[in-house]
Amino acid sequence: MGVFIIAEAGVNHNGKLDLAIALCDAAKSAGADAVKFQTFKTENILTKTAAMAEYQEKNIGGSESQFAMVKALELGFADFETLQRHCQSIGILFLSTPDDWESLDFLTDGLKLPMIKIGSGEVTNIPYLRAIGGKHLPVVLSTGMATLGEVERAIKELRDSGSGEISLLHCTTNYPCQMGEVNLNAMKTLRQAFRLTTGYSDHTLGIEIPIAAAAMGAEIIEKHFTLDRSMEGPDHSASLEPSELAAMVRAIRNIELALGDGIKRPNRSEEKIKPSVRRSIVAAKPIKKGEILGLGNLLVKRAGGKGIPSELWDLAVGGRAHRNYEADEAIEW
Repeated sequence: MGVFIIAEAGVNHNGKLDLAIALCDAAKSAGADAVKFQTFKTENILTKTAAMAEYQEKNIGGSESQFAMVKALELGFADFETLQRHCQSIGILFLSTPDDWESLDFLTDGLKLPMIKIGSGEVTNIPYLRAIGGKHLPVVLSTGMATLGEVERAIKELRDSGSGEISLLHCTTNYPCQMGEVNLNAMKTLRQAFRLTTGYSDHTLGIEIPIAAAAMGAEIIEKHFTLDRSMEGPDHSASLEPSELAAMVRAIRNIELALGDGIKRPNRSEEKIKPSVRRSIVAAKPIKKGEILGLGNLLVKRAGGKGIPSELWDLAVGGRAHRNYEADEAIEW
């Protein structure tokens, strides 16, 4: 299987089901493997006095509370049932991150999702990790804001609770993430430390970094996208538009093809080209039959695959010509 590409719709539907459906269609058209949302009941995840994150204030202004902002982005459970059915009808995997226990039960026991995506904010949420592990499903864990030790603790809690296969996503939790804060090599550190399927969840502007992650061996790529980056909301400005998402998917698929299997050998097209570009031993000047062959009368040139290959130079030098040769004629055994 190639790179598993998750088109992260998140809350870029702005709390509207029709926009969420359009996001599913856009993810499918772009060639993503899955489209992912966030399922939550605001009352279960936020106090009414919780302050906004800095990026949220910057992206939408600080005129309302985080509670009010998030409540406006909430879809109901029935909406997610509709979204799952729509994704099934168009042939793309529906996923959603549960942000509270009630949503976890709904997605796993109700919608029967095949895996659980855990957001970076839950890496240290020990009781919630244990509840997720208790679902016995494969888990993809984003690791933004976390130290290696915190990731290790999260993995242990998931495993001890009965989790299925665990995959890790390196991530920088900022919207947008600056290039100097990506630290893409940390993805390799996660892979080396835990020997798990490893990928990258991207919050940078543009498509360069997820493409680079794929070239570095990411097995999962997650990227935020929106229908229109100018829409009002906390995540739109740091998201790709549909045409950019499609360009990212195409680039990653090309990277997969280009990486190959790692075995150093000529491919089929090169085998056809070899006779035209590899060199053979030819006469540097007219050579008489019986003349000793050597530096004085031999050269190495392209000869269309005719004659003794240049790698057999040491076997040819010192021998005698079996016949007369004209200058530039390929030497034969």
